[in-house]
Amino acid sequence: VQLQAYGGGLVQAGGSLRLSCAVSGRPFGSFGFGWFRQVPGKERDIVAAISWSGGSTYYVDSVKGRFTISRDNDFSTVYLQMNNLRPEDTAIYYCAIEKEPDYVCAGPQSPYDYWGQGTQVTVSS
Repeated sequence: VQLQAYGGGLVQAGGSLRLSCAVSGRPFGSFGFGWFRQVPGKERDIVAAISWSGGSTYYVDSVKGRFTISRDNDFSTVYLQMNNLRPEDTAIYYCAIEKEPDYVCAGPQSPYDYWGQGTQVTVSS
C-alpha cells in the first residue's frame, strides 16, 4: 500500500491550498481516509476524515468551515481543500488509509495502518 501526499507549500494567512493524496495497493473505493497533521514536539492529530462511501466526514473543531475533505474514486485520490488558512495551521500534513474496509463512520476512532510521507504546509502571518 502506498500513499503519496503533495500540494503543500508556503501561503499567507487567509490563503488557500489543496492537498492531494494518491493511493495505490488497496481497492480505493472500499476504504476510508484521514488527513492528519503534526508539528515538531507534538503528537500527530487528525484533521479530517472521510468514509469509504463519502457519506460520512469528520473535522476537528479548529478547521470546521475552512477545510473540506473529498475523494475521487476514479483517480484513487483524496483531497483536503484548505481555505482561510491561519498560522496555527502550519504543520506537516499526512494522509492515511483505514485498516478495515467498509467502515461506516469516518473519524479518529477508526484505525489507520498506512501513511503517506507528509507534505509541509507553512502559513505566514
